[in-house]
Amino acid sequence: MGNNLVKVLLVDDHEMVRMGMSAFLQTQPDIEVIGQASNGLEGVEMTKRLEPDVIVMDLVMEKMDGIEATRAIMKDKPLSKVIVLTSFIDDEKVYPVIEAGAFSYLLKTSSAKEIAQAIRQAADGEPVLASKVTNKMMNHMRSQKEKALHEELTPRELEVLKLIGVGQSNQEIAESLFIGIKTVKTHVSNILQKLALEDRTQIAIYAHRHGLVK
Repeated sequence: MGNNLVKVLLVDDHEMVRMGMSAFLQTQPDIEVIGQASNGLEGVEMTKRLEPDVIVMDLVMEKMDGIEATRAIMKDKPLSKVIVLTSFIDDEKVYPVIEAGAFSYLLKTSSAKEIAQAIRQAADGEPVLASKVTNKMMNHMRSQKEKALHEELTPRELEVLKLIGVGQSNQEIAESLFIGIKTVKTHVSNILQKLALEDRTQIAIYAHRHGLVK
């Protein structure tokens, strides 16, 4: 941002939170708080009027929550940088607000200095995600990827995977499905390759972890 002041709008339904944050940020020579909104609807209107560089957004508010407000702001002012600042880290809050266009996601356990630094970084185009959020998103992406893997199996391969999951041998699988032992081995080989697994034990673990067997 060079020597320019970063213009910040605070959106939070707790007056004491806004006042405390504003008081600290005003002590920073490169940050100016240009407005405070007590709900998402006010936040959207004030963003249109004041054109802040960075909006610090609470999530749970009356009239319009942070997810809806972020979506509305990004639609109207796509270059805005919304920093979510919240106590919540549950899936139904994290993913929708990031999909809505939130730039950074911080928890209210963050220190005032960390918030100020995240504001500077947002203004410079560098997102900040709380480590818990990063971990959550990585796990989510990993599980989505894994979920997609077994969807690549043919119906017959999925049957074989489930039977391995309940502990059947190749011979038992052949008898259960009325196919030859050689065909079973081919299916097992395909399953290992498609799921990037090493052996039958890993296939069984995979089947249980993904709820494919009871």
